[in-house]
Amino acid sequence: MSGQPLIVHTDWSRSWGGQEIRTLTELREMRKLGFRTALIVREGAELARRCGAEGFAVHHIDFSSKFNLCAWLELLRLLRQLRPAVVNTHSSEDSWMAGAAARLCGVPLVARTRHVLEPVSSSFSYRAFPHVIFACSEAITNQLAGQGVPRRKIVTQSTGIDEERFRFSARDREEVRRSCGIADTDVLIGNVAFLRHYKGHEFIARTAAALPEQFKFMIVGGGNGRALLEEAITKAGAQERFILTGHREDPERYFSAMDLIFFSSYETEGISQSFIQGLLYGLPLLACRTPSILEPLEFVRRHRLVDYGDVAAARQALLDLAGNLERDEEAVRLQRQDIAAKYGLKRMVENILSVYSRHGVHLP
Repeated sequence: MSGQPLIVHTDWSRSWGGQEIRTLTELREMRKLGFRTALIVREGAELARRCGAEGFAVHHIDFSSKFNLCAWLELLRLLRQLRPAVVNTHSSEDSWMAGAAARLCGVPLVARTRHVLEPVSSSFSYRAFPHVIFACSEAITNQLAGQGVPRRKIVTQSTGIDEERFRFSARDREEVRRSCGIADTDVLIGNVAFLRHYKGHEFIARTAAALPEQFKFMIVGGGNGRALLEEAITKAGAQERFILTGHREDPERYFSAMDLIFFSSYETEGISQSFIQGLLYGLPLLACRTPSILEPLEFVRRHRLVDYGDVAAARQALLDLAGNLERDEEAVRLQRQDIAAKYGLKRMVENILSVYSRHGVHLP
């Protein structure tokens, strides 16, 4: 294995969310293909714990500040020891440090993944360090280009979703609804996301209060925004109509239980992984007009769009969508086919390998 190219990912984050899932997904897929893989993160990172449990090589560097000279020296020593073929950075601090260090060490391919749709504080590190920038949506690509990052360096690539894992199961539907007390006559509106303010769950709570009693709501996900969500639900007087599952490692089972999806994110999103996962089920969809989220909707046959916070419009849209919940298997099949072709895991891996190849990184 010593002759196989080494792919190293770096990350500043200690939390767990879509960015970290993307990193772990890439590490898994590249290892399956035969690449050597490693991770460089700060001590205490959840990504480190999960990678270590799966047998990935994990190294610790203090990415908390790019002004930490000792961390720079440790990082340079580590990269010279590892001699990676690819260094892929993910957050701001590690992208400055590992991006610059990788260039100094002559790493053949330095990549940076941009996960969020918000203005960058400085485009210098994007222009100076990475050979390639993976942008998680076309909207992110356009934003970076608008801030002076050369478009030729940017490759639009959302996180690939395993279409075999995320598919409808009648058994899961029955079991989840029964365990959560959802009656056959109830309309279950679902949302799968980490609990953070920009996911817009407060909007769902206010909309719930405006809908008839048979509309129930399920939020699948954990995070530091739970207290705020519970407060919003209580303020709306909708406590009896919400199910908060907390973090789940099996979100695919919960999608099967849903009748509708209400995707309420309103800022900073790339193309959310849970959003694409939900689209693979072919469920009627209500979403907010968020630039990255609009991109996959060309393949979605039953959807409505609203402005974030417009409760009246959201209420009417959900009532309209709930008017016909009969599952059209052929329409679902076609939607799955289109979504997988552009946003599936296989497509992501093929695209990344193509970028690697263009920079001389190949398996023997």
